[in-house]
Amino acid sequence: MKEFKNINETLRNSLEEVIKNNVSKKIKPGEDYISVTGKMIDSNDILYGVDATLDGWLTTGRYAKQFETKLATYIGAKKSILVNSGSSANLVAFYTLTSPSLGKRAIQKGDEVITVAAGFPTTINPLIQYGCVPVFVDIEIPTYNIDVNQIEAAISPKTKAIMIAHSLGNPFNLRVVKEITDKYKLWLIEDDCDSLGATYDGNKTGSFGDAATVSFYPAHHITMGEGGAVLINNRKLQMPALSLRDWGRACYCDTGCDNTCNKRFDWQLGDLPQGYDHKYIYSHIGFNLKVTDTQAAIGLNQLSKVDHFVQKRRENHKILKELFKSLEEHFILPEPTPNSNPSWFGFMLTVRDPKYIDRNKLVRYLENQKIGTRLFFGGNILKQPAYKNISKRLIGELINSDKAMNDSFWIGVWPGIEKIHLEYIKNKLDKYISNI
Repeated sequence: MKEFKNINETLRNSLEEVIKNNVSKKIKPGEDYISVTGKMIDSNDILYGVDATLDGWLTTGRYAKQFETKLATYIGAKKSILVNSGSSANLVAFYTLTSPSLGKRAIQKGDEVITVAAGFPTTINPLIQYGCVPVFVDIEIPTYNIDVNQIEAAISPKTKAIMIAHSLGNPFNLRVVKEITDKYKLWLIEDDCDSLGATYDGNKTGSFGDAATVSFYPAHHITMGEGGAVLINNRKLQMPALSLRDWGRACYCDTGCDNTCNKRFDWQLGDLPQGYDHKYIYSHIGFNLKVTDTQAAIGLNQLSKVDHFVQKRRENHKILKELFKSLEEHFILPEPTPNSNPSWFGFMLTVRDPKYIDRNKLVRYLENQKIGTRLFFGGNILKQPAYKNISKRLIGELINSDKAMNDSFWIGVWPGIEKIHLEYIKNKLDKYISNI
């Protein structure tokens, strides 16, 4: 076991005794609830967190630096920047595209951003909050990703970017999307929050866009509790992204460091007086979205296990696909995007004939059998009360987004689920259908 900076053998043994009764436990089908998501933590994860806490530094520090470096290497990104959630990562990634440092390519209020209506709200919230106009394109079933055949029809002179997620761990068609963003000189942000470890054409998602985002919420592939990261693949975005995360400051010193530029009192920016302290000069209207080093330390150890977690998700998804083949008469089963190897977040089922199977009654039944279910996040987000009056453009009628909203649900494939749980789920579904 790793020797920690602040934890001696006696303390470590004492902590392990406490920790072992408070980490992941086995789930008994029929007795315990089979959750759709869950965290896989062990004593070493907690010991990393304790070690960081005992530094007494608490805010972003040594573990955060290690994590950022290793995450960028794992993805194949040029840089990763830790933030306090995946939603914050989306906020920073999008607002970075509005930086004045980008000149004519900077996104302005009223510009348009192409996205999809079926998904999680925080993929689109930042652009709406900034004052841009989302242009909604429908999804395809059974990949549940953007219909790439509709994207060019969505482009107008005001279009500046495409911001979409890899749905439930299944990569969208990156070849076509990249061809379009290159052709029209559009920014691309990949929301990789549900798809850490997925690949397209052999390269990891998160390495294709100008920027990408990841979440480390306990439901996701690895966790540090609350946490996320912005992945930077376009060097022009690195400094504005760091600035926006760190209060909007112009200074690029690491937390706790001073005078990295050796010109701390020599700058003259804006209308400030010559020599104004660079630590208090602001080039963006920013936020404070850093993580604690305790979170980063837990995440660092989790990252060492990510490939194992991803493989287990793929295995569970494959088992479900085999088990549910006998139910294809009733359900559309999920399919990976061609040329991809998904890092599945869940197993999606779409009812073929809602007159025969009522999705809402079915999920209530499954929940009563202690089987966790989830709908496709916000469904067609435009049907949600919060989005009723937003400025927007629609491409077509969003038929598949509505279908997913009304007739789809998903079940878990996270590493805490074993084959015995998946067989139990299949057995309960068989019984439900046989009684219709």
